[in-house]
Amino acid sequence: MFTATACGSSGGSSGGTDSDGVDQVKVGVIPIVDVAPIYLGKEKGFFKNRKIEVSMEAGQGGAAIVPGVVSGQFQFGFSNMTSLLIAQTKNVPIKTVAAGVASTGEQGKDFGAVMVKADSPIKTAADLAGKKISVNTLKNIGDTTVRESVRKAGGDPKNINFVEMPFPNAPAALQEGQVDASWVVEPQLSEVKAAGGRLVASNFVDAAPNLTVAAYFTSAKLAGEDADLVKRFTEAINESMTYADAHPDEVRTILGTYTKIDEKTRGELMLPKWPTQINQASVETLAKLGTDDGIFDGATPDVAKILP
Repeated sequence: MFTATACGSSGGSSGGTDSDGVDQVKVGVIPIVDVAPIYLGKEKGFFKNRKIEVSMEAGQGGAAIVPGVVSGQFQFGFSNMTSLLIAQTKNVPIKTVAAGVASTGEQGKDFGAVMVKADSPIKTAADLAGKKISVNTLKNIGDTTVRESVRKAGGDPKNINFVEMPFPNAPAALQEGQVDASWVVEPQLSEVKAAGGRLVASNFVDAAPNLTVAAYFTSAKLAGEDADLVKRFTEAINESMTYADAHPDEVRTILGTYTKIDEKTRGELMLPKWPTQINQASVETLAKLGTDDGIFDGATPDVAKILP
């Protein structure tokens, strides 16, 4: 699905430059907790200070945002690392420009987890073997990291039945018994906990220490044609992430501007980490796990090709 769109690449160097020399930049994002820093950075003027007028457009996920960036619909995008690795194995011309979001690295205190109902017989990740588990996208970062949780707990992940389901649908599906377990991220993680759900695995934590879960990226074309814009965008997003990491209360407030998460839930969310460096070792681990699990259809990703 990436290659067809990539062939018609025609995007200009930016969404346009106004008479004051300010670049109009569109960023393809998923309206989730992970991208709070870019909204906060816009509000704080971190982009404007670098002559960038940034606007965010919601995509359905990394799979939709990648071709949008390559075609020039967006100048930059946000996607999880496995989607970017899949794109790289298909020779889609993209480059990461900044880290996007990372695991907290703490068992039981991360922004994503595998959850079960309170009365479930599933007690540990090993018990997930052979069970039906919801993930938001098949053959992606969810099932790859969940399998690693099962392996590390001594279970056999081969016969897990992964069911594709949007995150917002997962809490009800779990409650109604349509699935045995759900991999969810915030705010659905808090929703499942509020309904009495129990955590059985912190799959990002199990996969790699301080896992880089997602990144901001651009097309190889834009990176080659307008290195100055890429540099300014990277500086602005890095300032935004550093600020977000240090001001969790402001993160919880800004979430109310672009998501439908209610105030009570926003106050209780388990926030991720927003480091400015991509943890290359963790991305290499994702590439290896995905290769072993057949996520890349027989190809092996070249991590160095997509890193800044």
